Amino acid sequence: MEDSEALGFEHMGLDPRLLQAVTDMGWSRPTLIQEKAIPLALEGKDLLARARTGSGKTAAYAIPMLQLLLHRKATGPVVEQAVRGLVLVPTKELARQAQSMIQQLATYCARDVRVANVSAAEDSASQRAMLMEKPDVVVGTPSRILSHLQQDSLKLRDSLELLVVDEADLLFSFGFEEEVKSLLCHLPRIYQAFLMSATFNEDVQALKELVLHNPVTLKLQESQLPGPDQLQQFQVVSETEEDKFLLLYALLKLSLIRGKSLLFVNTLERSYRLRLFLEQFSIPTCVLNGELPLRSRCHIISQFNQGFYDCVIATDAEVLGAPVKGKRRGRGPKGDKASDLEAGVARGIDFHHVSAVLNFDLPPTPEAYIHRAGRTARANNPGIVLTFVLPTEQSHLGKIEELLSGENRGPILLPYQFRMEEIEGFRYRCRDAMRSVTKQAIREARLKEIKEELLHSEKLKTYFEDNPRDLQLLRHDLPLHPAVVKPHLGHVPDYLVPPALRGLVRPHKKRKKLSSCRKARRAKSQNPLRSFKHKGKKFRPTAKPS
Repeated sequence: MEDSEALGFEHMGLDPRLLQAVTDMGWSRPTLIQEKAIPLALEGKDLLARARTGSGKTAAYAIPMLQLLLHRKATGPVVEQAVRGLVLVPTKELARQAQSMIQQLATYCARDVRVANVSAAEDSASQRAMLMEKPDVVVGTPSRILSHLQQDSLKLRDSLELLVVDEADLLFSFGFEEEVKSLLCHLPRIYQAFLMSATFNEDVQALKELVLHNPVTLKLQESQLPGPDQLQQFQVVSETEEDKFLLLYALLKLSLIRGKSLLFVNTLERSYRLRLFLEQFSIPTCVLNGELPLRSRCHIISQFNQGFYDCVIATDAEVLGAPVKGKRRGRGPKGDKASDLEAGVARGIDFHHVSAVLNFDLPPTPEAYIHRAGRTARANNPGIVLTFVLPTEQSHLGKIEELLSGENRGPILLPYQFRMEEIEGFRYRCRDAMRSVTKQAIREARLKEIKEELLHSEKLKTYFEDNPRDLQLLRHDLPLHPAVVKPHLGHVPDYLVPPALRGLVRPHKKRKKLSSCRKARRAKSQNPLRSFKHKGKKFRPTAKPS
């Protein structure tokens, strides 16, 4: 065998079917966490592993889990089919991602290893039927797993061999402490366990005491985010809130930021304010709203991944309210309700090919910054993080930089070189759009989405069939007008584009060429540079209007 520094998948003793799946996924070499964790896991050791977001932690536990299950079925005595692997995750989106990754790796052994996801609360009946077939691996949030254990639709005491806790540092902060402790009472005394986390905090240490037995700790010597050759991180100081909106408008409308973008704000109300503001300029965006059902959120993510939208506005779960250990969180800042605590977006959602993360609102903690920034520059793709900062927030930004720099003590968040005076011509448009986005407009935008959900809800379909009058009333309710969109704001006249930026802006489509006769007639009747009189004085425009 080659030196451990050059250990590849083919040297780990993996089943040929797993190696074929890995090859199909385009993984030529394991990541650092995979290279270190997989051999230890195959030796039967408990693991406490820390690795940055996007480093391949899911495959680091999924590959040894599948290998151990396949090896047991191929060489061990014939035993009754049972659930032998359990994966706990803090959010429904993470559960879907974990299930998808395990199924991809099990493509060539799908008959031998079955995976079930029980994170969706609205699908309890079909989940019970699925659990009756005793899949090999069950994925879910602690609350859903505990519910099935208490209903006896899931039994683990005599069969569980491998427990995985993914994103362990979020479980307690999401209010799952009591569920985890209750759940552990339903497990056997002896099992192998993995704790995977992006950070080590007090909650992870508490989980370590509860779950692990004499573990190997993998605290990999790597930065929590990719290096500057892959991930560029910038900060831009905006003197006022208006300057933040003005700069964002210029960056997106003038296409100074290309590709797909994630915009992070701190409250749901801010998400809709930002979306309605950008809609004024014909910049299509969507809001990832935790109040909407899981299927709707997944549909938004799918549309973003397929290119229907270039920009998604989101809040991360840590910002919806201060973590309250052992309790369900209620309301966050400005009354925003964290209606679905299993719907975090800062980690776990599988956004594809994100070119830029824009922190329109400063992250509340350094950890939140890391989890947001981890949505871009994944695998070997480049990425950019741009953080908007108000003067009063610079001390808090310093704490984020201190955590990121570590022992290097070098500047991490470079100043974004942008001269605001060059976009002063857009300020009146920005103010006009901001005035249109009132509190009433934001309220109606949120109501409009909820109304659409009600009209297209499969669950309410039977109800509306029995109560057609309610459906008619809902359809013919007063129309909602989130914000008055002014079409002229969607076009950027050439004279407003700063000279220094004209080479970077995508050119507008040229109008159709006119015939020489029509051109001559128009020149006589509609020459925009002709002199004109106003109150007895003669004027001549100095530039052509667009």
